[in-house]
Amino acid sequence: MPISPREYPTILAGRPFPLGAYPEWGGVRFAVASSVAEAVEVCLISEDGTERRVELAEHTFGIWHGIVPGVTPGQRYGFRVHGPYDPGRGIRCNPAKLLVDPYARRITGDVTRMSDTLDYVGNLMDGVPSRVDSLGAVPLSVVTSPGGADTGTRPDVPFEETVVYELHVRGFTKQHPEVPERQRGTYLGLAHPAVVEHLVRLGVTAVELLPIHAISSEPGLRDTGRSNYWGYSTLGFFAPHNGYASEPGREIEEFRTMVAALHAVGIEVILDVVYNHTCEGGAGGPSLSFRGLDAPAYYVLGPDGYDRDITGCGNTLDSGSPTVVRMVTDSLRYFAGELGVDGFRFDLASVLGRPRSGAFDPNAPLLTAIVTDPVLSRCKLISEPWDATGEGYRVGGFSPQWTEWNGRYRDTVRDFWRGAVGVRDLAYRLSGSSDLYALNRRRPWASVNFITAHDGFTLRDLVSYNHKHNEANGEEGRDGTDDNRAWNCGAEGETEDKEILALRARQARNLVATLLLSTGTPMLVAGDERWRTQGGNNNAYCLDNETSWVSWKRDDDALDMNTFVRHVIGLRTQAPALRQPHFFDGRPTRSGEPDLVWFRPDGCPMSDENWFDDGARSLGMWIDGSESLSRTRDGELVSDDSWLLLLHAGSDSTAFTLPAARYGDDFEPVLDTGSPDGKPSEPQPLEPGAKITLPPRSLLLLRARR
Repeated sequence: MPISPREYPTILAGRPFPLGAYPEWGGVRFAVASSVAEAVEVCLISEDGTERRVELAEHTFGIWHGIVPGVTPGQRYGFRVHGPYDPGRGIRCNPAKLLVDPYARRITGDVTRMSDTLDYVGNLMDGVPSRVDSLGAVPLSVVTSPGGADTGTRPDVPFEETVVYELHVRGFTKQHPEVPERQRGTYLGLAHPAVVEHLVRLGVTAVELLPIHAISSEPGLRDTGRSNYWGYSTLGFFAPHNGYASEPGREIEEFRTMVAALHAVGIEVILDVVYNHTCEGGAGGPSLSFRGLDAPAYYVLGPDGYDRDITGCGNTLDSGSPTVVRMVTDSLRYFAGELGVDGFRFDLASVLGRPRSGAFDPNAPLLTAIVTDPVLSRCKLISEPWDATGEGYRVGGFSPQWTEWNGRYRDTVRDFWRGAVGVRDLAYRLSGSSDLYALNRRRPWASVNFITAHDGFTLRDLVSYNHKHNEANGEEGRDGTDDNRAWNCGAEGETEDKEILALRARQARNLVATLLLSTGTPMLVAGDERWRTQGGNNNAYCLDNETSWVSWKRDDDALDMNTFVRHVIGLRTQAPALRQPHFFDGRPTRSGEPDLVWFRPDGCPMSDENWFDDGARSLGMWIDGSESLSRTRDGELVSDDSWLLLLHAGSDSTAFTLPAARYGDDFEPVLDTGSPDGKPSEPQPLEPGAKITLPPRSLLLLRARR
């Protein structure tokens, strides 16, 4: 690439904060952090590839800054860092490598020649820096204008009313027939009226988007022609990924449009964010941004200069570093403030509580900075409470302001419906997991309950496969978990056996109904309601094709499952007692009965001995709705009917005696998983004490009227 002579125009010092590139005083103020650099140049790249280098001579608080006159929004740029090159200490200053601004709000292009991005020659620890200029082989930062379109009024849905719907921006609409082809797989595709209508009719209150921060796939994937489809390979934490824009360069505007369209119908936007590692991988990986700027300030490094890896992704961002704490909170505030985002789900969140990859501390610097921030503390904060190590498994271990993906809920419910466990742990999961969240005064909605997620089997595959089938990933089946807790119902994969197909559909309905009727915050996965399959692949992270995309074909199975899910969400929405904001505690209510009673199939309350019967496959759960403790938006208590939930995971039918009259004048069936649409075939009210027969592997919900 042609390079003009180094130019040093008269530039103003400007201020060190905020970091990034900001138009002001007839130019642009650039500010970038590096405590190890001896000099930093901002490199302005023209459309023909010519580079103009300007030194940022001002150095305040470890930040290099200055106002370059004549620069305007749309200018492409990067940084070159001069200083020591000592890989043994983790210091990797190499001015031959053009670096992306960690605070860039737009990033254009991608890596085109991975070899040019390496900052070393031969063996890394030989300490020989590469002199190959990476300009032309790496992404570039872009100066953006401040402000933008309004993202609408925030829905501010209470957590106890929240139903989360996890989706992939590209995969959700890539095959949607009503979305214009150019908008499929984009932010505008998600904002399309037909797509928004589907979400509204389904009844979800929040979409949780898989990572939308700027993505750059790992070298190993690039070498084999694959990509990180899921997006857990972040290059920039401030820039929306340009691959999800229908018009590259307008990703910020289109992102805002998407948020506004969802807010207009009362749906919140939650982002899955990856502040635990970056796309630069291990020590031998590319130097694209953080590594070349100041690796010791961003990453956890060992005494040999190599990256410590507790994420399984090659490197670990140091959650105890002021540089990282500042970057993460600045990034979150940008998306919550200027882009209108309502909440965040933190990938491998245990890493955020392990400064220098040490022991987990729920009050670690980064976690504390997030929950005490005046903007972020008002957002929905969801943690994935584990990392790639045993020390990092912290379900139930975060501080009160956090909600958590409850992996124990997933495992217990899967195990119960495949007939592998009794009912003791199931009772905790149905009632909000008080054993995990009550001790530090959290609410039941702190438990984000889920059966499936992007990582693992789809709902359909969970009842169709016993084992993963990941051959298409190109890793000879080594990737993906073997702990699926799945049951194929009698045949592995696709079959035409009608009995097996009927059993699979019923099992799926059992799982979905259990999820949506449990106390806590339910999370569904996009496409499960449309009976989506990945062919048994439980780790389709690199498959940007029909395996991962949601199918919108209208077939009977998809329509039946969609109708069923809508019906159960509707029941939950209309029944405050089924989504209470406080834990059950056995308190007497105005009915004279405890707020929650567990029943055996003979109609008698469970005894202590009954809970330890590992062969038990049936359970009744009665919830008193007379004092549900749910409230209106104005804070007034809302009364409800009482409810009786019957679950039977046995392989044979079983008799169940309904409770006595003090629990209900009659019991009206309102949900039956034996029916494709969930509507009971015999909805007539039943008398107290009546004996009914529960078919094999079935769930029945009855309204107990008084």
